[in-house]
Amino acid sequence: MDYATNYDVGDRKRGGGINEDSVALSVFEQGHRSGVTTDGVGEDRTGERDDEDPPANRSAAVFALADGAGGHDAGDVASYLATTVICEELAPVVAEASRRNPDAFAVDIDESLLPDRPTATDLQTAVADAIVAAHREVVRYAAESGTQAYTTAVAGVVVDGEVHYGWVGDSRAYLVNGARQSIELLTKDHGVVQELHDRGEIDDVAAHVHPRGNEITRALGGAGDGDPETASVPVETNSVTLFAEDVLLVTSDGLIDAQTDAPALYERYVEAGRSDEAAEVVREAVVTDEEIRDLVLGSDSLDDAASGLIDLSNERGGKDNLSVVLARDPELPSTPGDDEGMPVRAVDPDGPVEDRETVIVPEE
Repeated sequence: MDYATNYDVGDRKRGGGINEDSVALSVFEQGHRSGVTTDGVGEDRTGERDDEDPPANRSAAVFALADGAGGHDAGDVASYLATTVICEELAPVVAEASRRNPDAFAVDIDESLLPDRPTATDLQTAVADAIVAAHREVVRYAAESGTQAYTTAVAGVVVDGEVHYGWVGDSRAYLVNGARQSIELLTKDHGVVQELHDRGEIDDVAAHVHPRGNEITRALGGAGDGDPETASVPVETNSVTLFAEDVLLVTSDGLIDAQTDAPALYERYVEAGRSDEAAEVVREAVVTDEEIRDLVLGSDSLDDAASGLIDLSNERGGKDNLSVVLARDPELPSTPGDDEGMPVRAVDPDGPVEDRETVIVPEE
């Protein structure tokens, strides 16, 4: 598995702001072949060399990204706690799930001697439980320190060619596919703008620059008034298949929420009657999903893609902290052709919306 991370405080906050984003990634690489030689050619159990059957390898991973809520006392602590607790909870899950599937190595084990393989529902539940555990730890910190501590979170496990993930808030996960030149949004923001969009009150263009784009409706943590032992938060989860040409991109909203002139752009768009010309002005000023796709697919490496995304966001204003995690596994099966059928993986095929520096909107 190839992976890269990058993060930046954002150009607008470089003079004195702090980075409230946190990322964490734990990769489990496993190789097996009896009697593997240093030149990478395997031997079978009889000691005979097998040039046609080299050592096998497989990858699994845990990822977590959190964006601390700006304007609150301890957003940076909240995001740090969230990513570390989530990875602490899920790393054993990945290792155990891998152990239960020896097929990749043709190991002669009676599978009745192994625990049952976890289902997608099992792994989604594990992800949700890990996020709730992180929520409780942030609530505990807020209660003990007397501070307000909130953060978004998007996290998951990559096992056996699938990603099982969950999220709270407006940090996002995408799949960028090189074979189909596509980008699919795997998450749906828990935010005011998303709700306005879902009700049909604003269109896709207005959602890019809406004045309430910084307001989220769900987050981990609290203001010191919750019970750390019983605190909970609703976690949305899903599972999708991965292919060799996929790049999994996880990002805070600072990537697509870079434009410092967003409110003014929104007013101009509305005053212009939402014309095509005004819509194009908005699209050129913000970071769009299509630009993200083109940059990722046009980069020579994941490291270049990660740094390029940071640069792009800063060029468009760098309004907020931004962080990215990218991963791909070239050993997975290839993307299906047009005649084979491609699964729909986007959480909302109607399209994404954009948000800004995080403000918690209390439930009514």
